[in-house]
Amino acid sequence: MKHFIRQVFRSPNFVAGFAIFVSLLLLVIIYPLFITDAPLGIIGQGTFFPPGTYVSVYDSVGAPKYTLNLNDAASNRIDNKLDDEKRLDMQTWLVANGIPESEIDVADTEKLLTQWNANFDPQNKPPGMTFAKHRYYIRLNDSLQGLLSTESLIIAEPNPETGDLEPTGAINQTDYVNVREVANVRFLPFGTDNFGRDMLTELVAAIKVSLLIGLVAGLVATFIGLTFGLLAGYVGGMLDDGIMFITNIFTVIPGFVLLILISFSIGQDQRGPFVIAVVIGFTSWVWTARAVRSQVMSLRNRDHVNLSKLSGHSLTHIIVRDILPYIASYVVMAFILQISAAILAEAGLSILGLGPRTTEMPTLGLMMNWAMIYQAHILGKWWAWFPVIIAIALITFSLNLMNTGLDQVFNPALRD
Repeated sequence: MKHFIRQVFRSPNFVAGFAIFVSLLLLVIIYPLFITDAPLGIIGQGTFFPPGTYVSVYDSVGAPKYTLNLNDAASNRIDNKLDDEKRLDMQTWLVANGIPESEIDVADTEKLLTQWNANFDPQNKPPGMTFAKHRYYIRLNDSLQGLLSTESLIIAEPNPETGDLEPTGAINQTDYVNVREVANVRFLPFGTDNFGRDMLTELVAAIKVSLLIGLVAGLVATFIGLTFGLLAGYVGGMLDDGIMFITNIFTVIPGFVLLILISFSIGQDQRGPFVIAVVIGFTSWVWTARAVRSQVMSLRNRDHVNLSKLSGHSLTHIIVRDILPYIASYVVMAFILQISAAILAEAGLSILGLGPRTTEMPTLGLMMNWAMIYQAHILGKWWAWFPVIIAIALITFSLNLMNTGLDQVFNPALRD
């Protein structure tokens, strides 16, 4: 066993795949210990919050203030609300309202805002402009109010007796707060999804569920394929013909089409992760059975197998003790490939809307499905789908690297 382990871990491909896979497992195990939020818990009232650090505005007002005189603070404040794209949009509006393009300098912020304030009318909609675009210009105009102002923001509270607002403080443009001194801060490295859920928390839970689906489906497919392959290859005769007839039927019918039909017939209320895993395993055993059968047929007439027959050993004893150990490495590699294929199959099913129930636990396929339904790829919300693709790619890539490494160890034709 020690010699076997040393051989396996001498393969660069296996070591690289194993390291990636273990890293994902550690993420799945350790992350929930620190972030205890429910994977499908809604924390944001809105959709697709971009990645970043979110600071409570309410708490930051009462936090200790520090004065910093930064040279580029004013320009950064302007650029944050008035980027190049918005400047061109303002130019488009002004030209549509009769201002010559030669008189508009988009680089001169003060002049541009002066022309904008003098000519923009929320009630005026240029001919041919859509309602959505007109609403965009209204929101743009609201965001530009007081952009060049240097005055402080006044904090006011209502008088409990008169109800009038009374100033209680002011926030200067040079006032800053230390984020460590703000009570409520939340770092969202992948932002939120279309429902306002933390993408990273959801992604970690989805990786866990998808790995479990792959494990269960891999066990089911490998068990069925191994059992049929051993019996067909060793016993032969009518049993071999019957098993091969069933195998050929499953081979003729495309596996994914069969998977779609079975998943659709079950109904969404019954489609939990375990049920989907069993269905995937039930439709994925064919190539394992055929491969195991061919391996067993090459072993059943070996001297040690014939000696076991002459010794009067039972069929179970011969298969388990004299044949199975010789194909164990191949079975392990087949099992790894089955896990990888099952994760991809679940993702494909979920994208089509035939995956597990959406109200319990997320899967990688369900997250892709939600991103597509709410058009994250069209709206440019990359954080709603790109990390999911990377997670699927890392899982399947690591498993295939491990399989390649094992093949290099056990396949004599590939050994150095």
